[in-house]
Amino acid sequence: MMATTRAAAWQASKLTCVLAISLVFLSGVIAGAVAMNLGAHKWMHRSEPFWTEGGKEVWLQRWKKDLDLTPEQTQEMTLILDDFGVYYRNVLSDGKFRILRLLNEDQKRKFAKLLQDSTH
Repeated sequence: MMATTRAAAWQASKLTCVLAISLVFLSGVIAGAVAMNLGAHKWMHRSEPFWTEGGKEVWLQRWKKDLDLTPEQTQEMTLILDDFGVYYRNVLSDGKFRILRLLNEDQKRKFAKLLQDSTH
């Protein structure tokens, strides 16, 4: 009789522990989803990408400091980022042009708004 009571208590204890951990996990998931919907994602990634003109200088200075780049390495990194920026802007421009070719006028307006909303 005593063993049955202990086993039942142990099972109830395990169930309580699993439920508590599940609730904590679920609460974290919900809190994260709400935070991301309220703009945390944009706040976390607020610096400009390194291929943009403004972002290039910010990232170059950061990498120069964090990587302890020599002046020669910094100069070479500047050239690489310039080349990458030109390449990336060309890819974006070509992709956008190809997308716009297949859309009708209403879709083009909606697409332009989506692009504008994604940058703010």
